[in-house]
Amino acid sequence: MVKRALTEKRPWLLTSVAAAAAFFILDGQPIGGVWLLLLKGAAAALLSVYAWQRHRSTDAKLLALVMAFSAAGDMLMELSLVQGGAAFFLAHIAAIILYLRNRRHDAAFSQKAAAAALLILTPWVCWLLSEDIVIAFYGAGLGAMAAAAWTSRFSRYRVGIGALLFVISDWLIFAGSGAYSDYAILGDLVWPIYYLGQFLIATGVIQTLRKELEAAA
Repeated sequence: MVKRALTEKRPWLLTSVAAAAAFFILDGQPIGGVWLLLLKGAAAALLSVYAWQRHRSTDAKLLALVMAFSAAGDMLMELSLVQGGAAFFLAHIAAIILYLRNRRHDAAFSQKAAAAALLILTPWVCWLLSEDIVIAFYGAGLGAMAAAAWTSRFSRYRVGIGALLFVISDWLIFAGSGAYSDYAILGDLVWPIYYLGQFLIATGVIQTLRKELEAAA
């Protein structure tokens, strides 16, 4: 029944999961660089289409923009770390706007403290792992995105945790490119952690928006 519901009502979401799984399995295989590049980008691109199709609000369109920039970043990362990072930085800016539009006004002290920790610790850890000021600057945007997500009105068990997984996946990239480059498993973990984070963010935001639409109706 769940599979049927995904196929009939959320085909873009199901196709995104399939693209992400296919990329993870085929990464490193001789199927052609361009095809693998497109497959990687399709995972987040299809989440963008999912967001656009499932809700007509400005917030859903912002979410679609976040996923579109992420899809560009996924592909550009295979060509240039700088260009890929720039695309993801734009995705973080769009996400911050989305989350600040939907701030949780009754956030508990512990939630605010966690957000402050993310805002400060994320760029600091990025610096420790890379010793690169540009990556630390990127980490500031990453941390702001995660902090805004954690204090938004969207589900912390989906959107908040999804943002945390995004942070962890980037830390693994920086660790694998630096002092921990001998640990191949770090690279293997990046994609599943990253995609799971994006999946949770996309479905978490849309779930909240659709519940509100149904309640209003």
